[in-house]
This record gives sequence, C-alpha cells and structure tokens, in this order.
Amino acid sequence: MNAVTAHETLNQKLTEGGMRSTRQREVVYDAILEQRDHPTADEVHARVRAKMAGISLATVYNCLETLVQCNLVKQVNFERESTRYCPNLNKHAHFHDDASGRVYDINLENDVINKLMQVLPEGYDAHNIEINFRGRYQDATQTEIAE
Repeated sequence: MNAVTAHETLNQKLTEGGMRSTRQREVVYDAILEQRDHPTADEVHARVRAKMAGISLATVYNCLETLVQCNLVKQVNFERESTRYCPNLNKHAHFHDDASGRVYDINLENDVINKLMQVLPEGYDAHNIEINFRGRYQDATQTEIAE
C-alpha cells in the first residue's frame, strides 16, 4: 500500500469536516510541515508569502483555525505568548527554551501517559493532555537540545 501524502491527509480531513481544500490551506499546511518548529501565525505568514505574495495575515489565521478544527495541527500555548502550531498529533509534551524561544517536542512513553491518567478524579477521563516545560538548555557549549 502506498504511503498517504500530506495533501491526501489534508483533503481527507477537510472533507470529513465538511470543507474543501484550497491553495491557501495547502500552502499554510505545507509551511507547518516543512520545518516542524512550532511557528506562530506571523511566522507562518512570512513563510507562505514567498509562495503566495498576496496572502493576508487574516487568511493565514483562518487557515490555521481550519487546520486545528480538522485535527491536522494542534495549538500550543505558553503564558503571554503567541499561539504556536504543531503538526505532531501523537501524545507528547513541549519544552520551551527560554534562551532561544524555540519549542521542542518531548515524546511521552505510554506508561507515563497511563500514570498521568491515573491521577484524574474517579469517574473522569481526559481526551487530551497538555504538558509544557520551560527552561534552558544547560550545556554552555551548545545552544539547543538535540531533536
């Protein structure tokens, strides 16, 4: 069986959500997938303007909202900062490096997720877990953590 392309996934999810694919949505989605660095809407806008010079920031925001609604990307929020967008749909945490401003995915093993679910009040079930770490990379000779 052939691997499903990003555009096929985009088209499928949009169709399931009662929407259609547009060139703007494709370009915005590609911009998030290409670098996987948790960009803000402004950063996505700057990237897509190279491919679509006339695209407005409002259009980028609308595309991002659609991608979130269709479960193609997740919003990542840190206190008092712009929302960032993450294409990693697996259960994971984020690490925000205060020195560089970069955001990294932190994989969580299933046993860690299961232990977290056990601390919920009896009778409750979570459909989503959001864990964010903040700090700095401690090795003075390095400026970022390994990905």
